[in-house]
Amino acid sequence: MNRIVDITIVRPVEEADHPLLPWMPPEAPLEMPVQSLDAGRLARGRPSSSPATIGRRRALVFGTTAGLTLVAAYQLWWLLRAGGIALLEAIVLALFVPLFAWIAFSFATAVAGFVQLLRRRPSSLDIPVDGPLPALSTRTALLVPVYNEDPRRTFAGVQAVLESVVATGRGAHFECFILSDTRDPDIAAAEKGAFLALRARLGDRIGVYYRRRQDNRERKAGNIADWVRRYGGAWPQFLILDADSLMEGATLVRLAAAMERHPDLALVQTLPLVVNGNTVFARMQQFSGRVYGQVIAHGVAWWHGAEGNYWGHNAIIRTRAFAACAGLPVLQGRAPFGGSVLSHDFVEAALMRRGGWALHMEPGLGGSYEEGPPSLTDMLVRDRRWCQGNLQHALVVPARGLHWVSRSHLLVGIGHYLTAPMWAMLMLVGLAIPLQASGPFAPAGAAYAPLAYWREADPSRFLWLFALTMVLLFAPKLLGLLATLLDRRLRRACGGGWRLAAGAVLETVLAALMAPVTMYLQSRGVAEVLAGRDSGWNPQRRDDGSLPMSELLSRYGGMTLFGLGAAMAAYLVSPGLAAWMSPVIAGLVLSIPVVALTSSPGAGAWLRRRGIFATPEETAPPAILRRAAELRRGE
Repeated sequence: MNRIVDITIVRPVEEADHPLLPWMPPEAPLEMPVQSLDAGRLARGRPSSSPATIGRRRALVFGTTAGLTLVAAYQLWWLLRAGGIALLEAIVLALFVPLFAWIAFSFATAVAGFVQLLRRRPSSLDIPVDGPLPALSTRTALLVPVYNEDPRRTFAGVQAVLESVVATGRGAHFECFILSDTRDPDIAAAEKGAFLALRARLGDRIGVYYRRRQDNRERKAGNIADWVRRYGGAWPQFLILDADSLMEGATLVRLAAAMERHPDLALVQTLPLVVNGNTVFARMQQFSGRVYGQVIAHGVAWWHGAEGNYWGHNAIIRTRAFAACAGLPVLQGRAPFGGSVLSHDFVEAALMRRGGWALHMEPGLGGSYEEGPPSLTDMLVRDRRWCQGNLQHALVVPARGLHWVSRSHLLVGIGHYLTAPMWAMLMLVGLAIPLQASGPFAPAGAAYAPLAYWREADPSRFLWLFALTMVLLFAPKLLGLLATLLDRRLRRACGGGWRLAAGAVLETVLAALMAPVTMYLQSRGVAEVLAGRDSGWNPQRRDDGSLPMSELLSRYGGMTLFGLGAAMAAYLVSPGLAAWMSPVIAGLVLSIPVVALTSSPGAGAWLRRRGIFATPEETAPPAILRRAAELRRGE
């Protein structure tokens, strides 16, 4: 059910059928040695593109995080200290401090990004977002790794990108490689047919090649490394496009020119905007990325400086730097921790920075797009694979010679998944403490009332700490919404102030209802990884995220029953407990209707007609999005 394929090829297409067609260019080998995590040194010297104030920027972000966390930790300690801190209270404190630091860090980053958006400062690489396109003197390879994707859809996107490149007048400086890891023979035949059709349509305006790997070792990372080792010597830089990626030709030209201007630059990561959302869930994602994601992205770029990160696609990479530094080792130990590196992008970025190269993020460049998963179910399937890959990074964090910011990227990736079980544990222990206090050894008449228990020690201090936590938790969304409202052009392109506010409220409500499901499944994913269960490698659905009722019941029926059981048990213990747990219980009990509603293209179309979750890319689609849509419809 995860495969959506439009196959029009009636028999396999082989290279022998077209002996004069250059399926691949002559090989240009480039050595790419496997790197060691046990040996290595950080190259001396700061990259020339690193901002002069980068030290102060990081001190401000991390200092704000530490200061807020210390204040909150002290307040909680004061609430717990009466009568001494027992074991359960110590566990609450131990869980609360890193979780609060997590949201304080997001808050500090969002504030920095909000200020940058208001100041409209140029990027550290001075990449112009408009004006005449620069001349180019080098060639760039566009790499499109695919794995059991819909060929019609993929090649339509590739054609739109290449036509956009040709329209810039710089087509001679770019060539495209479709790098297939597809295992399904029918899809592979369709890929070859789509490639031949694409070559016929483009003619000699731009080079396009196709290669299907027989050995899928190391998955996507191995696919890219194979190209580098066999062909990388002929292309000074390459750019990765996923099967759902689109990038405007002007953006590609500006990125290539930046690589030519900055000889110590290894990578520039753009901010792909989520587009083409049809279901409620997909439209939520594109709205969130456009409205909230901007402040986080600009804040991250501001304090990352030349120690940026890599997200695996929509990024340009210097081939020589990648070949010299990013050969991935096989991780020692048993699967799923050991073996090939799954979330390879973070590790490749860390190794290139160790080699002395600069890596930057440019969120303001524009012209970079991707599609999101159509449903919560699809997101969680993908998330399970990322969970395993990110937890693998625990073996990479202690690697010798890594820059401390690179280690922080790896730790943040790990923390993204560990926070789910930590929040669950904090909630359960926070309920257990007042339950213990109202148990059989409690004073006569003592009732179970969690909120009253926690307020009892110091009501004003408890409310102040709760308010601070909520403010920091929702501040990135509020700052993103405010930044959008203050930008007149962007506000109007998103449907105006009232529709923006309505979208923000609806997104927050739906996200809150889905949060318990996500927390439960992410916690289960962490447990599965720790138990040694591999995630596999499944193709992604792109368009329709709906599921039949039978599968909804199979996936979420147990969660619904668990929520109902928890509600009954909580009410029997105390109506106050049921009220306290109601946000989590509601998410579990309503998981089936919420997933069904948010996966519905019909409900998404209803919201679209009313301008809810609208984005500029939807209300006035750029030419490349319109062209890709036309090609996918066969026009």
